[in-house]
Order: sequence, then structure tokens, then C-alpha cells
Amino acid sequence: MKVSSIIIFLTIVLTIYTLANWYIFIRTSPLFTGSNFKIIGSNIIFWILVLSYPMGRILERLIKSDLSIFFVKIGSYWLGAMLYLILIFLLIDIIRTFNNYIPFISFLDFKLNPAYRLTIIKIVYSATALILTVAIINARIPRINHFIISTTKHFGNNKKVRMVAVSDIHLGTLISNNRLNALVEKINTQNPDIVLLAGDVFDEDIASVVNNGLGKYFEQIKSPLGIYAITGNHEYFGDVEQKIKYLNDHGVIVLRDCTLLIDNSFYLVGRDDRQSNYSRGKQRKSINELVSSINKSKPIILLDHQPFKLNESADNGIDLQISGHTHHGQLWPFNYITNAIFELSSGYKKIGDTHFIVSNGYGTWGPPMRLGNRPEILVIDFEYSK
Repeated sequence: MKVSSIIIFLTIVLTIYTLANWYIFIRTSPLFTGSNFKIIGSNIIFWILVLSYPMGRILERLIKSDLSIFFVKIGSYWLGAMLYLILIFLLIDIIRTFNNYIPFISFLDFKLNPAYRLTIIKIVYSATALILTVAIINARIPRINHFIISTTKHFGNNKKVRMVAVSDIHLGTLISNNRLNALVEKINTQNPDIVLLAGDVFDEDIASVVNNGLGKYFEQIKSPLGIYAITGNHEYFGDVEQKIKYLNDHGVIVLRDCTLLIDNSFYLVGRDDRQSNYSRGKQRKSINELVSSINKSKPIILLDHQPFKLNESADNGIDLQISGHTHHGQLWPFNYITNAIFELSSGYKKIGDTHFIVSNGYGTWGPPMRLGNRPEILVIDFEYSK
């Protein structure tokens, strides 16, 4: 991606972020009363919360430290709070606008009842705190989502293969030892034949992963046919080659626009993420290029992180495609946006003879929260059926 494009993108994002937080500040400021010391202190605390995430990410790139970790963690929680504070304050403003023309709720007239404004603000923050608590807990309780997929193609000497697939782990500052250890334990309890990581194994910076020795957990996965991964867009946020080497060094084979015949039973096709087109300035291979020379009488499983152009897989004889990336919005109401962008934002779909499964993902990006969906681990029994 060109430097000018990055600057324009960041300028737009930071402008929207600043305006959103200014709106929250204006709606919250009636709480900042009392002595000058209290007013100034309240303002400083508010803007530290607002700026903590971008500051933490910048510091993280410059020098990894306890301070950068602190800012990233605090800022991540604020991102979630910001969303629901805006939504609730907007809802109240809309109701108050109608109330000005057709009075039906007397205490929303703050000119007549100025004390109620403080009460409303406190209720908004209390409701937001409750929502965030539920979302934080929900993000830490993954479900096992089990699919049985049938194909008329033979798996060699086997009648089926059990796959455990996980996408969007986002290892880094927020998701580390405990979460990865729990994931590995859940994977092993499913007795998989093969384990597939469908992109975004890492969040952004790899330093936390290396410093915390997370690679050892991948080595504990029990998978007779191996562990395979593809890149996601987040692998390209930082040194992608270093991340791939780290996975390879710990027993995870990363497939980048290549096809492997597994156990003489089925083909596994791994696409490099479409972000590579921008980051490397080189177009990734098409699905047609990847499967043109293989024996299509055997089952073909495709890993492609971002679920765009599903018909391309169907047109090229793919039997099963596994994707992630969407998080199914991660936080309500963003699921409506991902549903609008992607043909399949979450779950299962069949086009022709091709089966598609898009995972909600295991981890989170930004706020360590989920609302309106569950983190998940996919267990897929792909079996031969006449």
C-alpha cells in the first residue's frame, strides 16, 4: 500500500475517532463539576482513556514495554465502551428531539429538570458497564461448532477425515498464554486428524508472542496429519516473514498459494491473504491456477481467510472452503455490516457442490469483547457418502 494511501486512511480513521469521542465528551462533561482540580483531573482521565489505544500501538512499534501494554489494554476496553456510549447517547438524543416537539417524557426536558441530566448520564455509563461485562465474559467462552459435510469423492483408504479449524486467534498483547493453552486443550479433546488455522493467528506485533513463548503451545497439538495455516490480513501488519518463520519453527506448516496432497486422500489448498496484493505489490494466485494441475477426483479443501467471491471456488471444483476474518461483526450491531459486505458472514452455505463455512473466530481484535455472537472452534467431519 502506498504511503500516501496509508496517510489518507489514517487521517480519516483518526478524524472519525476524535469526533466520536468529542461527542461522548460533550455528553459526559456535565459530570465534570466541583473544584478546578476535579474538573481538570476528570478531563485528563477522560482523554487519557481516549488516546490510550493509539498511543499504546505506537509505543508498541517503537519499544515494547509495560507502559505500551498498559495503554493497549486500557484503550482496548475503551473502544468497546466508546461504541455503546455513542449508541445509547444517540438514542437518548433522538428521543429528546421527538420529545421537544411532542412532549411525552417530562424528565427528558433538561431545561425544566437540569438535575435529571446527571442521572441520565450515570444511567448511560452504568448500562454500558453492564453491556461490557457481558461482552467480556462472552468473548472468553468459545463454543464447539460441529459440522458434518458429505462428499461423493473418495478419501483413499479412509471414509472420512476429522478437521478442527480455528481462525482469527489474534495472538498478541491481549490474547496470550492462558487463552492459547485453553484453545490447544479444546482442540486435542476433539481428536482431530488434521488441524487448520484459517488466518490471523497473530494480531499485529509479534514481540508479545515471542516474549511469552507461545510457540510451545502449538507443539502440544495432537494432529496425525499435521497442523496447517494460511496468512490473514493481520499477518501483514508487521513482519509477515518473521511470523511465518515462527509458526514453521513450532510445527505449523504455512501454505502460501500452494496445494498439498494429504495422506494420498485429499488436497489442501492454502491461499495467501488478499492483503498480500497490497502489501507485496504482487497479485496472489487465482484458485484456477492453484487447482489446474491436480486430480479433482479427490476431495479439495480450500483455506482462504477472507470470504470474498465464493462463486470462484464453486466454479473451480472446490469441495469445502473454510474462512474467517469477519468475526461476524464481533460487537453488535456490526454484524449487520458484515452481513451486508460478505455473502456469508458466519456459518454454513452451499453453492452448487461446494460447501462453505465461515468461522466467527476464536479471538478478538480491538475490544476483548463479543456481543451478538460467540467465539468458536470448528469441528468438521468431512465424509464420503454415496
